[in-house]
Amino acid sequence: MGMTAVEKILASHADRPAVHAGEIIFAKVDRAMLNDITGPLAFTQLKAMGIEKISDPDKVVLVGDHFAPPKDVPSAVGLRALTMFAKDQSIVHNYGIGNGGIEHTLLPERGLVRPGDLIIGGDSHTCTYGAFGALGSGMGSTDIAAAIAMGEVWLRVPQTIRCVLKGTRNPFVTGKDFILNILRDITTDGATYHCLEFTGPAMAQITMDERAAICNMAVEGGAKTCIVPFDDTTREWADQKFPGQEHKIVHSDPDASFLSVREYDLSKLEPLCAQPYSPDNVTEVTHVGDIAVDQVYIGNCANGTITDLRQAASVFKGREVAENVRCIVVPATQRIYKQAMHEGLIDIFIDAGAIISPSTCGACAGLHNGVLASGQVAVATTNRNYRGRMGAPDSKVFLANAYVAAASAVRGRIVHPLEVLQ
Repeated sequence: MGMTAVEKILASHADRPAVHAGEIIFAKVDRAMLNDITGPLAFTQLKAMGIEKISDPDKVVLVGDHFAPPKDVPSAVGLRALTMFAKDQSIVHNYGIGNGGIEHTLLPERGLVRPGDLIIGGDSHTCTYGAFGALGSGMGSTDIAAAIAMGEVWLRVPQTIRCVLKGTRNPFVTGKDFILNILRDITTDGATYHCLEFTGPAMAQITMDERAAICNMAVEGGAKTCIVPFDDTTREWADQKFPGQEHKIVHSDPDASFLSVREYDLSKLEPLCAQPYSPDNVTEVTHVGDIAVDQVYIGNCANGTITDLRQAASVFKGREVAENVRCIVVPATQRIYKQAMHEGLIDIFIDAGAIISPSTCGACAGLHNGVLASGQVAVATTNRNYRGRMGAPDSKVFLANAYVAAASAVRGRIVHPLEVLQ
């Protein structure tokens, strides 16, 4: 019997010729990522284990992004803990205010993710790295501590659900809509501890930024990990990021065993919206109804890319944010921020009446920089809209793509982009 893509990557990291779903294995880790929330917890566990030096400092990445800049003393303490740990352990890959950004956009940008890698992170959206032909999986701080102490991690090999995308996309439909549609189909627990494999002829139309948006929300279906098998888009990205180097090309075998195979026709999709209070409570934007919005938030660990900013700017250009709507735009990294300035996108946002935030996860997780008051409604390009996710328990968050978010900011209510652009 052949192997799936996830089985092949895990077999190579377990130094075994083959592994199959259900097996418990020990696998060597290529990268372990910790942020300003999960990092200090892991450092405490390392001390409890009696570990003075980690196994390989080059494999550890520290990112201060949830509370950057710090909003209070505890936030500042958490960020300082990263800096102190990096110094103590000689960790080079330490990114914070001024040189970093949001972790899951930052690592691929800095060449810290390669096709075929196994990456664990102290954040549930570590599955984003599946977009780059790698395996990413979020784990708890204790597991991460053990992994950076020993250089490997134990896990159960997941079964794979293959998602075959076909058809040609319609205007204003993005990777965000593709994953929302899949979540509408499988629900938030339909892929629990499984791997979602995104493949099919339509993948050729989907950019690397949009693949990141798709993979980022695999965990919202309960997935342990996910992957986009290596293709021409992967090769183009990898050649630019690692010029002159060989790449690990991984595909599922024709006789591999899948838990299920599901097909999705992109030509039937319109811009979608996940309504409160679940990422799988999905409907077409045109079916949402007349919903006034108080806040629009464009950014997060997979939807603050230059692609998202360009999409939003195409709607905002020559227009203004509606009165009584606050619009927050968050470039995911410093480099994306700089590129957006060079392209004139930042001017478009400011002229429209939006505010530009530093690269932070703050508002997405309801921590700072855009928290919602009681009863307020937000349209966000983020990945979660559970009760109280971005603020007060009775606030409401609607998840949508950047076109929809920008159009809703202009109109002051949730609308299809064509209502603004026609």
